[in-house]
Amino acid sequence: MPGSGGPHGWLVIDKPCGMTSNRVVGLIRRMLAVKVGHAGTLDPLASGVLPLALGEATKTAHYAMTGRKRYRFRVRWGVARDTLDSAGEIVAETPCRPERAAIEAALLRFSGLIQQTPPAYSAVKVGGRRAYALARAGTPPRLAARPVEIFELRLVAIEDRDHACFEAEVGKGTYIRALAHDLALALGTLGHVVEMRRLSVGRFGEAQAISLDMVDRHRHSLTTCGYLLPIETALEDIPALALTAAEAARLRQGRAVRPFDPGNREKLDRLDPGTIVSVRCGDAVVALARIEAGEIRPVRIINQ
Repeated sequence: MPGSGGPHGWLVIDKPCGMTSNRVVGLIRRMLAVKVGHAGTLDPLASGVLPLALGEATKTAHYAMTGRKRYRFRVRWGVARDTLDSAGEIVAETPCRPERAAIEAALLRFSGLIQQTPPAYSAVKVGGRRAYALARAGTPPRLAARPVEIFELRLVAIEDRDHACFEAEVGKGTYIRALAHDLALALGTLGHVVEMRRLSVGRFGEAQAISLDMVDRHRHSLTTCGYLLPIETALEDIPALALTAAEAARLRQGRAVRPFDPGNREKLDRLDPGTIVSVRCGDAVVALARIEAGEIRPVRIINQ
């Protein structure tokens, strides 16, 4: 497998508009000759934070994907498009435009756990095929509504009669295009997203994001430049346990470990069975493990 020797860690890309997330992954894979994964697809229309896991960090990508995501997006009122964004075909129009008071009142209905139907043009799988592939073939699928969590949705600005700008912090699986569409319907109008930027994914934010050109220029010095973030960046929201070198070696062999240190044993006993923990030895993450019967059992070994 290419790149088995490194680099290992997280690279936060500021994805440009018009490029797919998979295209970004492919470019970075070729630049750095390393295994690459991402922490959640970002629409081609959208720009912003796209965290990429390199090498052994790909084993932690799941935990980054479950983090909250923050977006800023601009909605065009009165026009519905089949993709729910400006890339699609117009399917309906209305002269109705919402007033500020109505918008702010409607936002209260989009808070906490809500039911959301994913867009037909999405990566959801239907019978083994992506929904967007079926939609492009002229047979858009009927997708079931599912629960998603909205932590915050606020009106940032009303730019003119036709446009309003919002910010949202959402949980895993939330589609901003569907959120804008549903908000418009709740306001008695139609709408679609004309501009969207992802501001953060879990612990990864705009301040850490760099361009593809910057990666290309510093491909041989990503670590010394500070652009390559450590593997554990994606694990800061899960419990961490420190082991001795001998205990870590046992864990690497696939064997369960009961820590010798009394403080670690006390911490272990406070965790619920099934809890996933980040196991460290010194400054390095050595494994993701599960708590079972008072022991640490390896789930994924991290080889750095």
